[in-house]
Amino acid sequence: QVQLVESGGGLVQAGGSLRLSCAASGRTFSSYAVGWFRQAPGKERAFVAAISRSDRSTYADSVKGRFTISRDNAKNTVSLQMNSLKPEDTAVYYCAAVSYGIGVVTTASHYDHWGQGTQVTVSS
Repeated sequence: QVQLVESGGGLVQAGGSLRLSCAASGRTFSSYAVGWFRQAPGKERAFVAAISRSDRSTYADSVKGRFTISRDNAKNTVSLQMNSLKPEDTAVYYCAAVSYGIGVVTTASHYDHWGQGTQVTVSS
């Protein structure tokens, strides 16, 4: 089992940046595919970015070119660097992990470990 804890959320003005971190405990994070999802009020949870066990990454079209997902195995963390933030990026951001599969995982139901979420608010 792996436990996930997100951090780094907050309030930022449009055009600003935030860096979210997902820290894992209990297992070596490098053996997991990891994804970031977000859920805005009244909307379903949506895919944001994912990184495979071999460090391949993929992004939702809405964040491509602005967000970067990366892994630091020494710190057992996966980060999401978010630049050029927009008000529509406002949501609770969740990290998720799954230990099987060799590619990137973009479907929420394929993940079996989730963090509690961190709020990101972008003001206009």
